[in-house]
Amino acid sequence: MFHRVLDPADPRWKTCDPDYTLSVDLFTRSLEFFRRHYNVVAMEDVLAARRGQKPLPTRPLLITFDDGWADNADFALPQLHKHGLPALMFVVADAVGARQPFYQERIFSAWRRGALQLSALREELHALDIDAGALAGQEETTLRCLIRIIEELEPPLRARLLERLAGCLDDELRHMVDRNDLRRLAAHGVGLGLHGRTHTPMTRVADLDSELAGARTALAARMQPETLAGETMSFPHGAHDAGIARRARDAGYELVFTSVPALNPVRPAVGWLLGRTGFEASTVRDAKGRFRPDWLALYLFRKPRLSLVPDYSSSSADVR
Repeated sequence: MFHRVLDPADPRWKTCDPDYTLSVDLFTRSLEFFRRHYNVVAMEDVLAARRGQKPLPTRPLLITFDDGWADNADFALPQLHKHGLPALMFVVADAVGARQPFYQERIFSAWRRGALQLSALREELHALDIDAGALAGQEETTLRCLIRIIEELEPPLRARLLERLAGCLDDELRHMVDRNDLRRLAAHGVGLGLHGRTHTPMTRVADLDSELAGARTALAARMQPETLAGETMSFPHGAHDAGIARRARDAGYELVFTSVPALNPVRPAVGWLLGRTGFEASTVRDAKGRFRPDWLALYLFRKPRLSLVPDYSSSSADVR
């Protein structure tokens, strides 16, 4: 599971969240590792195996991306195409065509480029009678704590806060995919699935049907029907429980992806609820910036082999 892939020369690199971003070089080296040790499969291969039409090869690996970042089309797609590898992108329906990213990333970006100081953010929270607590420590750690507080706010109160911050949150760059990006991705071997309608954690939404079936309808309205693969989805922020997972299946998603870091058994059959292993730069790069295939091997190979179906009942909120 990847999120962002950027060239350090791109202006978006300076203000991205490093926890969710790989450089093109690290991403490319990861793809080379995958080709050496796995049989990389497409979304259609996993669906066919799920339907009992064709078994997956030995050591199958599916490359996925969450959210719908424009840099996936700009930088990840050329490397996937160069190495002849398919992938699957889970898209937030209402974010397609949006220039600015989700509010968490906008706040983080504003802090990194010096447009928002932590003291100012705390003052804005205080002005709305929001208790930010007695936070101390490294600035980045404090910022992530404040973002978590903002995530927990009721939507109307969070909207008021974001309105107060609006003047410093726009970096004037385009971060999210548009329809042309999606068509280009689909034409070059990247399947398209859903990642909710609004990127709200599904454990917090008021209208779960809108985030599940509604996301498919909203994205289909923006895309040619043959471009969209409405059979697959992943949970925003990894947040879900067993009931939400069943609702997703009832909404018609044949494959539902979590953020549970597990290796999925594929024989005798592929389950409908699947784990994924998330990627961060620290997974594949040491303190000197060198790619470490040995670290990557240990990170991937030692994950537990776990079937999430039919006894799966825990929840997860691992990633954005």
